Amino acid sequence: MTSDTAQTEPVAKETVYDIAYDTEELRNLITRPRVVLWDFDGPVCRLFAGYPARDVAADLVGWLAGRGLRDLLTDEEQETYDPQVVLRAVDRRHPGSDLVTELEERLTRHELNAAPSAWPTAYADPLIRTWTAVGARLAVATNNSATVVRAYLEGRGLLSCFDPHLYGRTQDLHRLKPHPHCLNQALSALDTAPEDALMIGDAPSDCEAAAQARVPFLGFARNDRKAELLRRAGAHTVVDSLQPLLSLVHG
Repeated sequence: MTSDTAQTEPVAKETVYDIAYDTEELRNLITRPRVVLWDFDGPVCRLFAGYPARDVAADLVGWLAGRGLRDLLTDEEQETYDPQVVLRAVDRRHPGSDLVTELEERLTRHELNAAPSAWPTAYADPLIRTWTAVGARLAVATNNSATVVRAYLEGRGLLSCFDPHLYGRTQDLHRLKPHPHCLNQALSALDTAPEDALMIGDAPSDCEAAAQARVPFLGFARNDRKAELLRRAGAHTVVDSLQPLLSLVHG
């Protein structure tokens, strides 16, 4: 567990990029919402920092190959570093099947194994605690397993800031972001209008889901490439650090 101002475990390293944003626009985004919806892997932590995602993806591909099902994937999907790409590809071809259920359960086990070595995103822990302290309500809306999110947050002493509002991957994989399902779940449970909320995410799918749910969006990008992808998806405000958010919430 950490204090509001210190993080005693390794955090994702801050690298300064030339990602410009309008300070007043950021202030309006941060100070207005009653509810903040967080993507998990990225804004809250780097889930696979110590447990490489490419190895997880390779394991899922190998698991399919061991069952003679490697041809379900294109060559590009077989070489992906993103395990979610493998899962969603199989679901598109065999939606709702036992095969998809087993593959999803295998991915969840990998995510659980990754959680203890995940790196907290710099400033995420104190920002979460501070936002909660000033009266905002928080929820997680993610394509990762909610079980994994709960395990990570509990380990960081942050679960009380979100519980019970953890909305993650279900067996209905067609409802993963960019589908707005998990955002709409959170808004409904928190009895909040979309315009009174804010979504923080690091992927185009987060931005697209927020747009479909009519929720204002703040992009978080660790580098210029990710910032450009977010802007192409429609993100107007993108930051490369949570530190400005923490300063504004403190203020």
